[in-house]
Amino acid sequence: MTFEILSDPGNKVAQRYGLTFKLPEDLKEIYLKFNIDLEKYNGDDSWTLPLPARLIIDQEGIIRNAAINADYTVRPEPEETIAALKNMIGQ
Repeated sequence: MTFEILSDPGNKVAQRYGLTFKLPEDLKEIYLKFNIDLEKYNGDDSWTLPLPARLIIDQEGIIRNAAINADYTVRPEPEETIAALKNMIGQ
């Protein structure tokens, strides 16, 4: 690929964009019952998860396109991302 894709363990970048949410205590207990330890994975005790998001950011750091949904099962289709990128370069 000719562009960067962000991996964000610990959700530091997602936090900067306001794209994280804190798990309520009842969900935290359920996660732990399934041996999902977000403290260990995130490297902190925040118990936060990122919202599913696709941000297309230009070279000046301006967000040119965004797809964000609080429902983790709804993700932008790859074709939508390609169309947004083509639209940015005028194709």
